[in-house]
Amino acid sequence: MTVQRGLRTGLAAVAGLALSMTFPVTPANATTATIQPASPDAVAASAADQAAAAGVDHLRRGANEDFRRVGLTQGGGGLFYAAYERTYRGLPVVGGDAVVVADGAGRVRGTSAAETATISVDTKAKISAAKATEVARGQLSKVDSVVAPKLVVLAGNSPKLAYEVVVAGTKATAPSNLHVFVDGATGAVLETRDDVKMSNFPTAAKKSTSNELGTLGAGNSYYVGNVTIDTTNSGGTYTMRDPQRSNISCARQNGSPYSGPDDNWGNGSGTDLETACVDTLFGVQTEWKMLSEWLGRNGINGNGGGFPAYVGLNQVNAYWNGSSTTFGHSQDNQRQATPMDVVAHEYGHAIFQTTPGGAGSGNENGGLNESTGDIFGAITEHYANNAKDVPDYDVGEGVNLVGQGPIRYMNKPSRISGNPDCYTSSIPNTEVHAAAGPQNHWFYLLSEGTAPVGKPASPTCNNTSITGIGIQKAAKIFYNGLLKKTSSWNHKAARKATLEAALALYPGSCTEFNTTKAAWDAISVTAATGEPTSCTPSGPDFSVGVTPASGSVKPGESATVTVNTATVNGAAQSVKLTASGLPAGATATFNPDTVQSGASSTLTIATSASTPDGTSTITVTGTAASGTHTAQYKLTVGTGGDLRTYTNDTDYAINDYGTVNSPISSTATGNAVSPVKVTVTGTHTCSEDLRISLRAPDGSTYSVKPTGSLPCTDLGTRNYSVNVTNEVAAGTWTLVVYDAYAQDTGTLSSWSITV
Repeated sequence: MTVQRGLRTGLAAVAGLALSMTFPVTPANATTATIQPASPDAVAASAADQAAAAGVDHLRRGANEDFRRVGLTQGGGGLFYAAYERTYRGLPVVGGDAVVVADGAGRVRGTSAAETATISVDTKAKISAAKATEVARGQLSKVDSVVAPKLVVLAGNSPKLAYEVVVAGTKATAPSNLHVFVDGATGAVLETRDDVKMSNFPTAAKKSTSNELGTLGAGNSYYVGNVTIDTTNSGGTYTMRDPQRSNISCARQNGSPYSGPDDNWGNGSGTDLETACVDTLFGVQTEWKMLSEWLGRNGINGNGGGFPAYVGLNQVNAYWNGSSTTFGHSQDNQRQATPMDVVAHEYGHAIFQTTPGGAGSGNENGGLNESTGDIFGAITEHYANNAKDVPDYDVGEGVNLVGQGPIRYMNKPSRISGNPDCYTSSIPNTEVHAAAGPQNHWFYLLSEGTAPVGKPASPTCNNTSITGIGIQKAAKIFYNGLLKKTSSWNHKAARKATLEAALALYPGSCTEFNTTKAAWDAISVTAATGEPTSCTPSGPDFSVGVTPASGSVKPGESATVTVNTATVNGAAQSVKLTASGLPAGATATFNPDTVQSGASSTLTIATSASTPDGTSTITVTGTAASGTHTAQYKLTVGTGGDLRTYTNDTDYAINDYGTVNSPISSTATGNAVSPVKVTVTGTHTCSEDLRISLRAPDGSTYSVKPTGSLPCTDLGTRNYSVNVTNEVAAGTWTLVVYDAYAQDTGTLSSWSITV
C-alpha cells in the first residue's frame, strides 16, 4: 500500500498530540545546581530532533529511512523552525524534506513534510557514474563544469534511485546551473532543476584579510543619488566588499570587486558599471538591515552569510544562479538593471533557496519563488523609505526595462497581459513569472487592502473588501510562513503556513489572522487540509525585555540589568525569572526573582577574577502559567576602557546629500566599554533625514542612527548608545553624519563620546 506523506501538521492528524508534546532535554540525574538551563534554541532543536527520530505525525519514517537536521532558524512568536533532510539507506532523498516547529520550552508546535510515496528501491545503480555524466552534459548546449555525480533517491509518486549531476554552462543563450537527475537503472533523465532564476523581463516589439578595515564609502548612485555603502580598506586600497556582511561584494561580470585608492564610488551615470555596483551594494545592504530589524533573519542565507553580485551582463535581464546575482541593462542601454527592488528581488531568490525546502521544482513552486523575490523587493523599498525611490508595489519601475514601465504590478497583476490576479487550476502549468501573480496579489491585499489611501486600489476575485494590516506585519507573516516551506511548496501550503504564522506572531489579536485568511480567499486559494479555521484571542500572556541590551565588565566586576515585564493579554500573572548562558565563573541574581507581569526586577551578573574574556549571550527567561518568554543580554568580559568623555565643539555645516566627518582623539586605556555613549547637538530642519555612524580607530563603523521617517523634527540634543565589539579605546573616533535628502539644512555644533 502506498503511504502519502503530505503537507499537514500534527494538530490536524493527531488531535494536538504533536503540538502538546514536550521532550526533556536535561539528563534525569541532573540538578539545577550542576547544570544551567539550556538556551531556547538548543531546547527547541533537541525537541525537534526527538520528534523527527520518533516519527511524530507526518514525520513518520519508512524502513531504512532517517531524518538529518540541516538547519535551525528562529522565527517570530518564540518559535524555531528545524529543517530536515530525509535519507534512505544513507542516501539523500531529494523531495523528502521536512520541517519541525518547536518552541524554547521544548514543545513541538507543528510539522510539515514534502509529499512522497513509500520508498523501496535498490541502492545499487545499473549504469555507471560516467554514463550519468554523459547524459547530463547533453542537457546543455555549452558545458563549463560538471560536479561529480552522487547517488540519491528522487522522491515522488514513484521514488527512484538516481544520479544527481550538476552541470554549469549555457542553455541556448541563457546561463544555467542545472541539476540533472539520471535514472540509475535506465539512464533516462527523470527531472531537471535549474538554480538559475532569470528575471525573464518582457521584451518590447522588435526594433577579507586580517589587515582589512571597514569603511563607509561615498557612493554616487543612479537611482537614489548620494549614499553611503560599507566597503573595505586594505593597506590604503578600498574595495567594494562589505567588511561586516560575509560574502557581500560587487564586481564587473567575471571580474574581481571594484577597488581603488579612495573611498568614492561611481559617477551617477546609468551606463557606468561602478555606479551600478553602488546601487547594488546599497540595495543588498539595505535588504540585509531590513531582514535583521523587521524579520529577525541573520543575513541573506539565515546564518550570517550572503552572496556576491556582478554587473555588466550584456542582456536585458538579471538573474540568481544559486551562488551569486548578476545584473544586465535596460533595452535602450541607458540604465543598469540595479534599482533597489530588482536587487532585492534577485537576493529574494537566495532567501527562498536558503529557507527550508530549498528552491524546489515545478511551475507552481517556481511562481511562488518569483513572487517571493517581488515581495522582498517591495518590503526592502518600504524599509528604506527613500525619497528618490518612493516605496511601492510595482516591480522594476525604476529601470523601465523595455520602455513600458514596471514588469509586474502587485496590486493587480493582470495589468500585464497574461499575469493572473487569481489562483486557478492552471497555475501549475503557468510560466513561473506569470504564476507569481496570485501570491503577489495576496501580499498586496494583506498589506494595503482593497482601497488604501494614496495607493492603487486592488479588486478581489470574490468581490470582498479588505483593510490591510501594513507591510511590516504582512512581511513577518509571509516570512514566518516561508520558514515552514518544503520542496513541494504550493499555494495551499503557503496559505496554511501563513495562517499558522499569524496565530503564533499575534496571539492576542485576531485581526492579523482574519486578514491573512480573507486575502487568500480573495485570490481564490481555498482552504488546505488541517489549517486553523478560526482565531480566538489567547488567554493571559506577558512579555520580557532587558535594559540595556548589552554591557561590558572587567573580570571580578558586576553588571546590572533591568528586566522589564509587561502584561500582553488578559490578567497579570506571576513570572519566575531565570538566566542561562552565563560565562564561566559568573553568577546571576534577580531582585526579586519572581514578579507580577508589569513589574520589573534587577538582574546582577557577577563575574569572578577567573571569568575569561569574551562576549556571552545570556538568555533571561520568564516562566508563568501561560508559558515562557525570553530576552537576550550580551555581556562582554575584558579589560575595558576607563570611561572618559571626549567632546568636539567644532561647527560643521550639514548640506543636502553632504557628509560630515567629525573626529575626536581619545587617550582612554584598554578597550572601549560597550555600549559607547554618544551625545549629538546641532540644528537641522529635518533630523529624520540624517544617517549617523560612529567610526572606531581601527576603521570599523557602527550605526548610531539610521534615517527615519516623517514628520520632521529639529535635531537639538540627542543621546545614543552604540554597541561596539572589542574596540581599542585609544585613537581617533569619527562621527559620520550624512544628509540623505534634499531641501533641508543644519549645523552639527558639538558631539561627545564616552569610551
